[in-house]
Amino acid sequence: MGLTKQYLRYKASAVFGVIASHKANITLVQLRGERGRYVAVAACEHVFIWDIRKGEKIWILKGTKHEVTHLCCAPDGRHLAVGYEDGSIRIFNVMTGESHVTFNGHKAAVTTLSYDSLGARLVSGSKDTEIIVWDVVNESGLYRLKGHKDAVTHATFLKGRNFLVSSSKDTLVKWWDLETQHCFKTMVGHRSEVWNFVLLSDEKRIMTGSSDSELRVWDIQYLDEAKEPGETDVKKTKHSSEYTEFMEELNEEPEEHLLTCEKVGSIFREGRDRVVSLASDLSQRIVVCHGTNDVLEVFKVLSDEEVKKKIEKKQRKTKKKAKKRAESGEDVTDLELTVEQTLKDEIEVVTKIKASAKIRSVSFFSLPNGEVKIVALLQNNTVEAFNLNTTAITPEYTNFARITIAGHRTDTRTLAFSSDNIAVLSASAETVKVWNRSSLQCIRTMACQYSLCSLFVPGDRQIILGTKSGKLQLFDLASGNMLETLDAHDGAVWSISLAPDQRGIVSGSADKTVKFWEFELVKDENSSQTRLSLNHTRTLQLDEDVLSVCHSPNGRLLAVSLLDCTVKVFYTDTLKFFLSLYGHKLPVLCMDISHDSSLIATGSADRNVKIWGLEFGDCHRSLFAHEDSVMSLKFVAKTHLFFTAGKDKKIKQWDADKFVHIQTLEGHHGEVWCLAISPNGDHIVSSSHDKSLRLWDRTREPIILEEEREMQREAEFEESMAKESEPVVPGERAGEAGLAGKKTIETVKAAERIMEAIELYREETKKLEEHRRACAAAGKELPAPTNPILAAHGNISP
Repeated sequence: MGLTKQYLRYKASAVFGVIASHKANITLVQLRGERGRYVAVAACEHVFIWDIRKGEKIWILKGTKHEVTHLCCAPDGRHLAVGYEDGSIRIFNVMTGESHVTFNGHKAAVTTLSYDSLGARLVSGSKDTEIIVWDVVNESGLYRLKGHKDAVTHATFLKGRNFLVSSSKDTLVKWWDLETQHCFKTMVGHRSEVWNFVLLSDEKRIMTGSSDSELRVWDIQYLDEAKEPGETDVKKTKHSSEYTEFMEELNEEPEEHLLTCEKVGSIFREGRDRVVSLASDLSQRIVVCHGTNDVLEVFKVLSDEEVKKKIEKKQRKTKKKAKKRAESGEDVTDLELTVEQTLKDEIEVVTKIKASAKIRSVSFFSLPNGEVKIVALLQNNTVEAFNLNTTAITPEYTNFARITIAGHRTDTRTLAFSSDNIAVLSASAETVKVWNRSSLQCIRTMACQYSLCSLFVPGDRQIILGTKSGKLQLFDLASGNMLETLDAHDGAVWSISLAPDQRGIVSGSADKTVKFWEFELVKDENSSQTRLSLNHTRTLQLDEDVLSVCHSPNGRLLAVSLLDCTVKVFYTDTLKFFLSLYGHKLPVLCMDISHDSSLIATGSADRNVKIWGLEFGDCHRSLFAHEDSVMSLKFVAKTHLFFTAGKDKKIKQWDADKFVHIQTLEGHHGEVWCLAISPNGDHIVSSSHDKSLRLWDRTREPIILEEEREMQREAEFEESMAKESEPVVPGERAGEAGLAGKKTIETVKAAERIMEAIELYREETKKLEEHRRACAAAGKELPAPTNPILAAHGNISP
């Protein structure tokens, strides 16, 4: 048997370019005894801890493959609970970065996490509508609370009582008694989803945020506190006894009378959209709130003394006004002389903070001197920090820190590797960045137009970008300056390709032209030095928009992908037509030619990849590559292996000779826009809609295709086993409380191991009985039978 072709595995090496994913919240963490300096944010499946003051990433809490959806810091500041998209929860030690506790109970993404005041219990809410209370100390689930009909948006423990409050998208706020594990009160005063709530005034008031501009406020009266000290019992009258009988008839349970909620009024926000975050500090005096826009509103809950002073001041003003009107002979009968206390007198607006982009989440804490430190996670991959002095007569805020360097504001649409495999170029709608591949540090950031394609000029000292507006932009890397902007095309420049002789480039555009450019040195107008420029030499006019251009490495042919779903191949020297490759049902978005100029691979929006021979234009094979459009395709240098990236969040490797799928690189949580392979083929960089750039490195580990397929089938089988739903008994309704666990492949395997152990115990006890009888019959001690499994565990008895 001959040797099989050996493939080497590519493995995920690093995630960079993402500062903070906006799918999860931001939270302040205490590290090295400092508060307000470090923040934890989600970064796809990982958690990054940033030093706001220095703008540096100091710690990575590594996840597995599911995206982080919620973060919650423990009261001790040393632990961080992280909720994931698959419903699992992991608890990390912030000091060491290790996670020894994993909770599995939810069937869908975790939407909220909250610790109790001691940090011993953790409550989690999920999109699966259920709430689970976990014992952090014993590392076990206590119970599951069912009652909500839609995703749980927030849940929190009360400090003084064994109660839990939860809100949901089903418009309800529920109160749970954790001793009896049932819901004893449901607040129904909302017409739309309840997105968040806070408890104020020592938990005697609740403020809820919904899908409108109203923040509704309710007074909570705990019935064990309702009676003032020294107050005597109310005498039982005829009416009260009748009422008791009536209540008994209704079969009302005493738990229903643990507390009462009465609506006090509403505070109106400036924003008209839904509430995204609503949070209060530990003293419950400062409340911050924001919607889907870029404005953060700060409210202050006044103390009884402050409210009294405010009312007295209003009273004096009213009396003064009445006195003036009486002196001028006006009628004062219509003037109210007594001032009634309203909700606006108790909760006042401090200020409105405007961020540089839409706010997705906030975290803050207040200092005893009245200063408030706020950190905000913005939608455009940025973290901003603000200082606010609430004690000033006119409170003003200062933006004292921003983390922006480590990522793009918008999606990266083009990537390129330098010829020495060290530098990586990434460009988006507003900036182009150059990264060091080994340290993952951003070396240069330069402002540019909306970039669609890019490359390093030979020598790696300059870069060229093709933009959406039809321009070619040249940048010098040493100085970080733009050298020149050329009005190259009338439409978007979708593709640029470096000529094999490295003396020029070709650009293809939506204006139906392919233009040839040569590098030249021109004298700079501002200085005596020469600089690089581009000289337009030839133009190839076509009938359709050009989507991609590609030179054959031998310099003989130029392939052009058109909007009419075909690929036209021309001779480079004469621009004469050579071949037309047709067969795709939708336009070809990407293509590449192999190192020996014998094969061309095309990736299309019809989800297929076709491999063609360049000699005759014959289609060797059509492969169904991705579940969605194929966005990028690149050959590995000096091989017939190529990688494709698709909108289905996957990167796949293929063999163009044997037409087989080699491996799938999974990790991105959004559409993969583009990828670049290093000239030596050892590294791949990919960019995605999740704002992340991912680095994949080639290892020495060989891939055996049969084993790979077997592992894939096993993983699919295990996943389907864990997803099997519970049997439903007709007419049976699930209870309000239930067990906290859920069926996973680990629990299935554990159950199988327990069954095997029980079976082994039965067999061994049977053998021991037979051995005793045999010894008794023989009248002497016979050698006992040994089980290899028990022997392996140290000759233990069953």
